[in-house]
Amino acid sequence: MHLGIRILFGFFLITGLAGFFVLRIFVAEIKPSVREVMEDMMVDTANILAEVAADDLHSGTMAQGRFARQVGAYARRPIDARIWGLDKQTLDFRVYVTDVRGTVVFDSSSAAVGQDYSQWRDVARTLRGEYGTRATREVQQDDRTSVLYVAAPVKHGDQVIGVLTVAKPVSTVQAFIDRAERKMLVSGLWLLGLSAAVGVVVTLWVVLSIRRLRRYANATEAGKKLPLPRIAGELGDLARAMQAMRQRVEGRDYIEGYVRALTHELKSPLAAIRGAGELLQEPLPEADRQLFAADVLVQTRRLQSLVDRLLELSKLEQRQELEQPQIGLLSECLESFMAPALVERSCVAIELVASSKPAMVRIEPGLLALALGNLLDNATAFAPPGSTVTLQAQGSTIVVQDSGPGVPDYALPKLGQKFFSTVRPDGVTKGSGLGLAIVQQIMALHGGSMRVENTHPGLRVELRFP
Repeated sequence: MHLGIRILFGFFLITGLAGFFVLRIFVAEIKPSVREVMEDMMVDTANILAEVAADDLHSGTMAQGRFARQVGAYARRPIDARIWGLDKQTLDFRVYVTDVRGTVVFDSSSAAVGQDYSQWRDVARTLRGEYGTRATREVQQDDRTSVLYVAAPVKHGDQVIGVLTVAKPVSTVQAFIDRAERKMLVSGLWLLGLSAAVGVVVTLWVVLSIRRLRRYANATEAGKKLPLPRIAGELGDLARAMQAMRQRVEGRDYIEGYVRALTHELKSPLAAIRGAGELLQEPLPEADRQLFAADVLVQTRRLQSLVDRLLELSKLEQRQELEQPQIGLLSECLESFMAPALVERSCVAIELVASSKPAMVRIEPGLLALALGNLLDNATAFAPPGSTVTLQAQGSTIVVQDSGPGVPDYALPKLGQKFFSTVRPDGVTKGSGLGLAIVQQIMALHGGSMRVENTHPGLRVELRFP
């Protein structure tokens, strides 16, 4: 399973379960909470009415007394109230009064007068001096048909002479319960949606950061150089640790490779210098002495060139990205390079061909000049005297073309490797093998590539910028 999917699944599992149980608890508590508040208000109502009905019950005029008339007036009273957005247009209290034996002597609904309610829980408990209440369903299987009964003792002095019960259908507050449940469910859905959005954002951030790290690691493994990805938090620490580890490994391999390669390359000129030096210690004709002295100078210049290019390549290999990039037309960059190039390379003609489809590229001018200088050095070294080396920008590609003998096909894939070089047209001298390595490193810093191919005659080198 993909890492992002696993992270998102785990996040949803945790938040979903937490949200489910929280919503379940809240929804389950809404109904009993509303009923508890309802019962509390009915207790107050029952006790107030018990005091009002005490005189009529004691005098035996309960059925036609003042209390009965007032309760009847209450039942006929019109009502139009709006309670927190819900309409109330009926008065729902039912009131009945029993004597000390539990016989109903008054009923606001006139349905139970004369009946024995002594066994009902609200009446029986109240007559025993306890708190009397009950909930009875009109339809046994439907909790919504429940009616809540709350009783209060009717007293004359300290003597209990009867019981007054207030009844109210639970359905009258069901609308409030339903609305509260809907609001809770909607809020829960919004919470889950917000949690999902946060989970997606966090997952994307983690996955994208890990992908950037993976891309950086893969590029490092392939020998490419990418800038350190900017990642915050622990993943950023991991990225920096990976970079430090890569630098240490590269530094070790870099030193080992250079020591081996440099040792190999230094053997030939040092041997030539040593041989010429030993011969110069002997008595020699003037012509031979000058010949050996000139050879010492040639080999010394070769060593100096080798050291200089090694330093240039070493600096480039230590860089992770362009330091002073600029955006401009590639053709204009070539035109600015041509003046010093023509002065320094007068043995062959260097021609700047008109550019086709000029393109804007992101380059570092100093590095581009260094790359072009090395390419023209190679081209003029292999080009026949009096020939022409062409330089052209084709879109985002620079092309350097000479008319020399080219290189063997087997050597094409190796061009650009450090210290790899082919014999020049004179059949004797060789380059250091570092020029094209420098060019390839410069193109890698630009995110581009170098391509070399034989054109028979000549060699064609393409520098492709992104």
